[in-house]
This record gives sequence, C-alpha cells and structure tokens, in this order.
Amino acid sequence: METGGPRLAGADLTLAYEKRTIAEGLTVTVPDRSFTVVVGPNACGKSTLLRALSRTLKPSAGSVLLDGQDIASIPARKVARTLGLLPQSSVAPDGITVAELVARGRYPHQGLLRQWSARDEEVVTESMAATGVGTLADRLVDELSGGQRQRVWIAMALAQETPLLLLDEPTTYLDIAHQIEVLDLCARLHEEQGRTLVAVLHDLNHAARYATHLIAMRDGEVVASGPPTEIVTAELVEEVFRLPCRVIEDPETGTPLVVPAARRGAVRPEGSRA
Repeated sequence: METGGPRLAGADLTLAYEKRTIAEGLTVTVPDRSFTVVVGPNACGKSTLLRALSRTLKPSAGSVLLDGQDIASIPARKVARTLGLLPQSSVAPDGITVAELVARGRYPHQGLLRQWSARDEEVVTESMAATGVGTLADRLVDELSGGQRQRVWIAMALAQETPLLLLDEPTTYLDIAHQIEVLDLCARLHEEQGRTLVAVLHDLNHAARYATHLIAMRDGEVVASGPPTEIVTAELVEEVFRLPCRVIEDPETGTPLVVPAARRGAVRPEGSRA
C-alpha cells in the first residue's frame, strides 16, 4: 500500500554492530523513482545504512519505513516483493547456471497455491535480456567474468519485480569498462522502468554522473543530500572526504566532475618543466 510520503525512509535511526555504534539519530529519505546514490569515506556508515533500509540489519532505535509502515512489522515475503537487494558480496552455489540463479528471484512470488508459471518463465527471460545475459543462460555462473556475474546478479534482482532496488557497491572489483557497463544498466532500469534505485558507490564522479539524488555521509551522519548539480562543491568534497579539489563541469554530461588538487612534492613526469 502506497502512502502520500516516500516509499522508503529511515527515521531517527541508531545503527550498531554489537557494542559498536555506527550512526545515531540518522534520518534519510529516498525520493520515489529516483536513482539515489550514497557516498562517503570508508567506514562512514554507507553500507550499514543500506543494510538497515533492506531489513538485513535491525536498528537499535528508530525505524525504517516502507510505504509508511515500520519495515520490521511487514511479512518477509511481502517485503521481498517490494524491495530487492544486491549485497556487496554475492556467492553463487556451485554448479548453478545463469538461468537457474536468475530464477531464484521469483521465489518471493511462489507459495503453496502458486508454483512456477509461464509468467515466471517470461520474467526470467526478460530479466536476462534486459541485462544482456540471455545468451549465457546455460553457462555456469562460476565460469563467467566479473562483469558478466554482476549483470547476472542484477538480473536475479530484476526477476523479483520489485519497484525498489538496493545495490551495495555494485561496481566493486570491476574494471572501468565493466563499471560503466553496470552503471549504464542501472540508469536504464531507472529511466525506462521507473524503478527507485539506491546504490552505495565509492567513486564520487560516477555518483555525480549517474545519480538523480545524492546522499553524502561522514561519521554516521548525512552531511548533505540533493541533486548532484546542487550539492557537489569543492567545499563539500573537502568536508566529507578531506580532499582539496576543484569541481568542474563534466564535458560529456554537464554533471559535476571532481579534480583532486595536486599534492606538494608530487612526482613529475620525466622531461616536464618544473
């Protein structure tokens, strides 16, 4: 059931692992139908926030609201039909094919009275086509390249048919070409299918290029949030990342582009002028 407010939000959250508190009084709102990206330095709470929003980490205080309800009070199967998660490290079972792994995304739609159907088969096929892995359907997942495997995991998340999709560092361990490939795919899912995406990314320039809404965190707090063109400034980058820089316009997209300041004593290429 949708409400007048955003479909996904966190209110006054305290997030902790055993006795180590990561964030206190954290409040975030994910705009509907946005491509929201969370950025910040290592150990600032980005992935912890995503885990709380996906109900894989229970807040010590506060609540995550899904369609206006505390997510902890919603049956797990109903959550899984509304919100999909691609975790940071995904490991496929040995001997599983691409089609079999993608089909696991249909499990939230199964039940005692509803078994595998023609619609399930159609969704799996469409999800593999959308991510460009249809020709790999019969291949073993552990035989694929890193970029191919990541697209297969995204296909599985797509097969859940959730309006909300959360991705924790989807470009980790990928080379630059595969990073752009995965982010282009995420942008298409957002633009063409109207899905709300929330992703944690390390690369600020990627975040500024692809996000429609940016959340910048440091030390478990939200320092700034809003459209990248409005909030990504040299002052913000230095405050969040402790990195002196210039912010210029990306000549390809017009989005903010962060250029780190040259460090004193930097090694100059041989033959260059001092």
